[in-house]
Amino acid sequence: MAKRPRQSVLTRPDNNVHPLHGSKGRSEWSPLGDDQRDQSYVKKVRPQSANQQAMLDAMDENNLVVALGPAGTGKTYLAISAAVEALDEGRVGRIVLTRPAIEAGESLGFLPGTLEDKLAPYLRPLYDALSDRMGGKRLRNSLSDGSIEIAPVAYMRGRTLNNAFVVIDEAQNCTYGQIKMLLTRLGWHSTMVLTGDPDQTDLLPGISGLADIARRLGTLPDVAVVQLADSDIVRHPLVASMLTVL
Repeated sequence: MAKRPRQSVLTRPDNNVHPLHGSKGRSEWSPLGDDQRDQSYVKKVRPQSANQQAMLDAMDENNLVVALGPAGTGKTYLAISAAVEALDEGRVGRIVLTRPAIEAGESLGFLPGTLEDKLAPYLRPLYDALSDRMGGKRLRNSLSDGSIEIAPVAYMRGRTLNNAFVVIDEAQNCTYGQIKMLLTRLGWHSTMVLTGDPDQTDLLPGISGLADIARRLGTLPDVAVVQLADSDIVRHPLVASMLTVL
């Protein structure tokens, strides 16, 4: 009996070996190109401080939470993580994220493209946090089917947000009237979280309404106001050191 050609033995498929991400060809590979890769982005967020734990607990127990604190304390990331978990567990039907389209001390001038293209630079931090929490492919699908919506503050007037987890980011760049308008969007079976740093507003002095709103809401029994501090900063240690002297 003749021997089988050696090449046929070498090319025989092995069902116990999983193909590499790039096995379909170098031009088709993408770091977010398949579901298996996206699984690495799904993770349980663990608080790094007592105040971060207090913020997570407040979002579980209250329909309205105001989280104040300096840059790098994880306010936005914790809020978006809680929103994604609520969506995954079926406690809400959608996520609505909004932030004011305010430039940080400089004018970018005319931005080309569609309205979505013009708003993209302002909303980029929200996309980054969602992508880190969900993975790029799942995020794109959620944006397409409407289960996640990202919009500027100007688009929120006249809406009622039922069965939603609403995150209002960079609220220190909203006026008192804007925040009042956003708060009154809260509907049934919804949770709303405001995040911001009253000491880091890009508005003219006296225009930001976040500190005044937080002080007034802090007297209500069903609203949680969580104050994070420099000790809660989870970025580079130099950030906390710089904020104490700047």
